[in-house]
This record gives sequence, structure tokens and C-alpha cells, in this order.
Amino acid sequence: MRTMRGWFRDTTGGLPRTFWYLWTGTLINRLGSFVLVFLAIYLTQARHFSAAQAGLVIGLWGVGGAVGTTLGGTLTDRWGRRPTLLTAHLGAATMMLALGLARPLWAVAVGALLLGMFAEAARPAFGAMMIDVVPEKDRLRAFSLNYWAINLGFACAAVLAGLAAEAGYLLLFVVDAATTLVTALIIFFRVGETRTIRVGTPAAAPVRGGALRVIATDRVFLGFVALNLFGALVFLQHISMLPIAMSDAGLSPATYGSVIALNGLLIVAGQLFVPRLIRGRSRSHVLALAAVVMGVGFGLTALADSVWFYGLTVLIWTLGEMLNSPSNATLIAELSPAELRGRYQGAFSLSWQVAGAAAPVLGGLVREQAGDRALWLSCLVIGLLMAAGHLISGPARERRAAQLRTPAAPVEPVTARRAPVPEVAEAAAIAPAEPIPAGTTT
Repeated sequence: MRTMRGWFRDTTGGLPRTFWYLWTGTLINRLGSFVLVFLAIYLTQARHFSAAQAGLVIGLWGVGGAVGTTLGGTLTDRWGRRPTLLTAHLGAATMMLALGLARPLWAVAVGALLLGMFAEAARPAFGAMMIDVVPEKDRLRAFSLNYWAINLGFACAAVLAGLAAEAGYLLLFVVDAATTLVTALIIFFRVGETRTIRVGTPAAAPVRGGALRVIATDRVFLGFVALNLFGALVFLQHISMLPIAMSDAGLSPATYGSVIALNGLLIVAGQLFVPRLIRGRSRSHVLALAAVVMGVGFGLTALADSVWFYGLTVLIWTLGEMLNSPSNATLIAELSPAELRGRYQGAFSLSWQVAGAAAPVLGGLVREQAGDRALWLSCLVIGLLMAAGHLISGPARERRAAQLRTPAAPVEPVTARRAPVPEVAEAAAIAPAEPIPAGTTT
């Protein structure tokens, strides 16, 4: 019992109050994330769209998300984390209701586009705010806790969404909008601005120097983003090609749902133990191991022919996901210059948006041209190549992170330049003076 209390204290103790407000918002928002789970079914059954029309709407959601992460990253650095988060959440709640009430195809398509834009615009701001408020030494466990909340909320949402859908699909949109609004209220009342600027230096100086050019010439960062893109292309096969492979094996959609649920269950059960497991170990080695484990898990799908075998493959690649997520988050935090955290977070999130659009297309082409087994073995090869990439690029990434940890000038909170409202003053009192993850609406 004493050991368990010590583990709980080591896992959750000492984190800033602002982090827990953000964590609570994440959990509440994810508990109500109904729409994305049932969107394809809603479009084809309730709105009676064709499969092609439903695909168009979902694709426009992804397009909006790509625009949102880019725009959100810029606003996060120029406007601030708090106003960007509030605008994104209020816009997402509004568009969630609009999408639920829309009837013509054009209205549904526009609603999905704008909803994707607002929802994904929150990612860079949320990630930058997490970096701002959590000291470097605590980020690994903070990101693990947030990732745990995301998966717990989403796992519960999948069950609750089925119950809500029985009462009417509109209820899905109403509850989703309500939880998004609650998250916005938590930020409005309890979270202050966390963006910092260098004393005596105009906050926009790096922007005038060309933020896009800075990112485009940062080969260390872009190399890391490229590795994440390839990892996402592999990982996202579980929602595009895996259900098709299981269907071809004679297994029902309900069986796929049960098998894929193992992913969330394992993360909820074990993610909080990961920080202690990898603490003090080389991040490049952890990321390389994660890539190998994920590649092996997806690669074994080529041999799967029964429910238990498919379940085993899910458990294996989920272990890789659990190792990858916190190490990925801490590294992207340290590779982001303080003045450009929002835009770096946006660029990193964009790799997920690109993979979300490309993964089903590429997976379908490989499967159609070379067969199902070739697709999964290709995932294994990509995982092994990613592991080599992490080992080769690791030293350069750590050198860059060490350089960015060395402050060039003192910093002060942006809010110090104007009279703070009470909630901003409270946040400033508990936030570190200076030194993000990115995530789905929080």
C-alpha cells in the first residue's frame, strides 16, 4: 500500500495547478467526443449519403484540420495561447451544433470543414501552453498523464456514444458541443495566458525574421517531423486497412470493435507506469525501440487469421505507441524555440493531418497492387527504418535541445505588460518563470 502511494505521488505530485486544469478539460472534452466515432455511420444512415459523399465530408474535416493546425500555430505565437484556445473551443462547439442541424450535402460539407479547422486549431495552443507551465523535469510524466486522460475519455466516449445514438443522433452533437464548451469555460475562468517574451526584445522579432523560413531551414526538426509522418502512416492503418483485413478474414465489425478496444484498455491500464520505466534512458533509444515494437505488431498482422491473433498484434503495437507518445512529446517540446512554440507545434501536428489523409490511400493502393501481406510487411520495414533513423539523428536532436535549453535572455510573462485579471494573476503565481504536447481538441 505504501509502495502504491509512493508511485501515485511520484506520478502525479508536484505538477502546476494550471496543468491540472488543462488535464481536466482534456478528460471532459474526450468523454464527449462522440461525433468522430459515429460520423461515417451518421452520414450514411441518418443523412442517407452515399459512401463517396460520406468520404468527401470526412476528407473535408481533414482538410479543415490541416488549415486549423497551421493557423492555430501562428495565432498561438502572435495572439497568445489563451485567446487561441478559447476561440478554437467556442468555434468548435458552435460548428458541432451547426453540423448536427445541417441537412443538405453542401451544408454538411462546409460544417465539417469548419469544425475540423476550429477543432485542430486548439492543438498547437494547448501543446504550447503545456510546455509553458510544466518544468522540463516533469514533462515526461505530465505528457503521459495527459495521454492517459485522452485515451480514458475516448474509450468511455465510444461506449457512451452508442447509448446516445439510440436516443437520436442529434444528441451526439449536442453532448459533444457541451463538453467542448465546458472545456472553454475551464480555460476562461481558471487558466491565464502563459506565453513569454524576452525582456527588451519585441515579441514579434522572430516572426519578422520569417517564422516559416526558420522552420523550413531547421533540418533537425524537419527530420524529426518526417520520422513522425512515417510512423503515423503505419499507425493509422489500424483505422483504415485493419478493419478491411479482419472483414476479409470472415470477422464481423463488432469483432473489430472489440479487438481495437484492447488498444485503449492497455493504455489506460499501463500508460501511467511508462514514465518510471523510461526515466533516465536515452530518448533516441526509446523511440527506436518503440518504432521496432510498433513495426513488429503491424507486421505480424500479415500472419493473423483469428480473433486472438489479431488481438495479440494490437497489444504489441500498442506497447510501441505507449513508449513513443511521452518521448515524442518531450522531444518536440525541447526542439521548439520559445518564441515559435505555437508554429512548431502546428508544423508537427500537420504531419498527423497529412498522414490521416494519405494513410488510407497508400494502404489501399499497396493492398490492391501487392496484396494484404505486402501491406503489413511494409509496415514492419518502415518501423525498422524509423528505428535506424532515430538512432542516427538522435545525437543531433539532443545537441539542438541542449542549445535551446540555454536561455539567451531573461523572460517575463506577457501578462506582466498589462494589469492582470484575477485568474491570470493566479496562474502567473503558480507557473514557472520560464523554461507543450500536441494532441485532438484537448
